[in-house]
Amino acid sequence: MAESNCTQTTEFSLTEFTDNTVAQVTLFLMFLVTVLGNLGMIALIRVSPQLHSPMYYFLGNLAFVDLCSSTIITPKMLVDFISEKKGITYAGCVAQVFIFDLFGMTECFLLAMMAYDRYMAICHPLVYPLVMSPKCCFQLVTGSYLVGLTNGMGQTIGMSNLSFCGSSVIDLFFCDISPLISLSTSDTTLSHIILRTSASLFGVSSSLVVLVSYVAIISTILNISSAEGKRKAFSTCASHLTAVSIFYGTSLFMYLKPSSDSSRKGDKWTAVFYTVVTPMLNPLIYSLRNKEVKEALRR
Repeated sequence: MAESNCTQTTEFSLTEFTDNTVAQVTLFLMFLVTVLGNLGMIALIRVSPQLHSPMYYFLGNLAFVDLCSSTIITPKMLVDFISEKKGITYAGCVAQVFIFDLFGMTECFLLAMMAYDRYMAICHPLVYPLVMSPKCCFQLVTGSYLVGLTNGMGQTIGMSNLSFCGSSVIDLFFCDISPLISLSTSDTTLSHIILRTSASLFGVSSSLVVLVSYVAIISTILNISSAEGKRKAFSTCASHLTAVSIFYGTSLFMYLKPSSDSSRKGDKWTAVFYTVVTPMLNPLIYSLRNKEVKEALRR
């Protein structure tokens, strides 16, 4: 009865990540690098014929996803640095949850598809052009976006079933489903089921694709007789392996670990890492470690 008589929250207050001016300026510069880096990567792949291959087709979509996921979170955080009222409407919060979860899960599967691409290129080079055809690459990328859309819709449905009649302060600098569940005054069973199922089914399954692909890749590389051959084979997937380690490590830690009050500050730093740092690092990793990208930049 008390639940039915409560006044539903129409606006949430966000917690400022930091009040340190140097840190705020650093985050602003990182966001600029993220936008310019990912836009530059997309443009470079489009205008460079030598980058019109499956690997860079996936990388272009990864840059687009990083750009979208970053711009839905970081600008709001930067505005809150100079704003006295650090709030977001319920509709805005729903939009953040939907878009961020959509592109977050899409990135999981794009990284998995890129691992599969490297597996085919190194372990089955003779059939690589046939298997990784433009049609197949388009289907793999489309499937990644559809999985992301499914995840975003699932989390949004879970949030729509929650009531917020008590505190409206989100202990994070953006709307994420986990702190919203903790804030709800209604039964959160369905939301917990959706969150855990999504993280386990989609996140773990894409992680397994990456793991199995790299086990096969490493096994194949170790069987190469020449040291130069091993170095060249490993160099083709070193950038992707670095990006995968950063993204999956922080994401799985954030969503699959047991929650506790003592870890909230660490959660904020982890959230900054995968919402601000990772989208910035991906284009830098591929541009600095990839020979073909560096040659395209020089041209």
